Amino acid sequence: MADNAAPLPLFRRLSYASGHFLNDLCASMWFTYLLVYYNSVLGFRDTNAGVLLLVGQIADGISTPLVGYESDRTRGCGSYGKRKTWHLIGTVCVVLSFPFIFNPCMGCGENTPQWVELLYFSPFIVVFQFGWAASQISHLSLIPELVTCEHAKVELTAYRYAFTVVANITVYVVAWLLFHFQNAADPTTADHLSALDSPIFRDLALIVLGIGAVFSLLFHLGTREQPAPTCPGESGEQQPLLPRTSQQTRPILQWKDWFTEPAFYQVAALYMCTRLIVNLSQTYISMYLVNSLQLPKNYIATIPLVLFVSGLASSLAMKPASRRIGPTWTYLVGLLPILAFAIWLLLDWRMGPRVYAAAVLLGAGSAVILVMSLSMTANLIGEQTQSGAFVYGAMSFTDKLANGLAVMMIQAIYPCSTVECCPDCVWFYHTVMVTVTGGVALVAGFCLWTIFIWPITIRRH
Repeated sequence: MADNAAPLPLFRRLSYASGHFLNDLCASMWFTYLLVYYNSVLGFRDTNAGVLLLVGQIADGISTPLVGYESDRTRGCGSYGKRKTWHLIGTVCVVLSFPFIFNPCMGCGENTPQWVELLYFSPFIVVFQFGWAASQISHLSLIPELVTCEHAKVELTAYRYAFTVVANITVYVVAWLLFHFQNAADPTTADHLSALDSPIFRDLALIVLGIGAVFSLLFHLGTREQPAPTCPGESGEQQPLLPRTSQQTRPILQWKDWFTEPAFYQVAALYMCTRLIVNLSQTYISMYLVNSLQLPKNYIATIPLVLFVSGLASSLAMKPASRRIGPTWTYLVGLLPILAFAIWLLLDWRMGPRVYAAAVLLGAGSAVILVMSLSMTANLIGEQTQSGAFVYGAMSFTDKLANGLAVMMIQAIYPCSTVECCPDCVWFYHTVMVTVTGGVALVAGFCLWTIFIWPITIRRH
């Protein structure tokens, strides 16, 4: 391949980044509103709401490595490409199942046992999570196939994350508008969530599905699945994240070979910690706002909006920072505002509206560590694109399983015996937010330290 091959055109970078927009819209609702919807709107007990989230995380966790394995070995539908074929399958599953998750149980009444409703929602959640995993893994595994050099992968991942931020902002803006129109029509509903808010979440789900379907169409029309161009100035050789074995001695790794690579576990642990910070903080921020800080319900739209606006701003600085100091040091820089957020919450437990400023720190840090962890994964794969989808699937498996178990544990130790919040849960959600940001950030820092000590390298010869 020619050394002076042109970089990926802007249109193709944008069309690629749009391919995960539907997933991001749905994930935003899933993590931010699932617990608060089932607990405060549908009246589920905390453990039952946690069971539904755990079912989804387990289904996603099992699906991701299986989809990754099949995506690597199948040929795709005709000349359409194996990654885009799996992406299309996932998109269809998401569109068909997601509306039922944020709608009350059809045919259920006030006297219907909650275990019946759990059985009703679980199949829709399983289909949704399978579709979500198929779209995610196929989309991620396109990165090392579209571009080869490190800074190009960081740039493409940053584009992808920028669309993620826009998707989250879209969800929270639409949610805020829906709550605003509801409050204008009936001011008595402004303070607390109840069964009267069920149409809000139903309409929000349908709106985001319509928007996401359009962006998925743009992805399929504008993205061509083909071998990546060589980066200018790199003479056909990929610039690795950290020193590796030479191109001449680098073997071909199949899916099972990754289990013998220590770097595989290093990156997986760091990625798991990253997702725990991002997903758990997103999951419990709404409960923290309405129960611990006792703020009006419109805050569950405005505070997440601030999180992702600050994330969008920080994503703009990621590419130059990564090129100057490298992804590992950039990741470390991203951990600092997350630790500052946790310390602020720990010391200022009655912060009230000051939570807006704290949210800026959490959003900026979360964006940096998420993009850098994905970039490290892409660079770990390198030229091993024949098993790249399996690697992404395995990383996602650790993420989904850890998140599901963490949520279930948190829900199981919830101190209140009723749906209504009591004085104990004021401290409970405050402690949860401090732990899932500050505590997990310290563990992530340890994982990052191991990468500094034992650089990421493929050791098989």
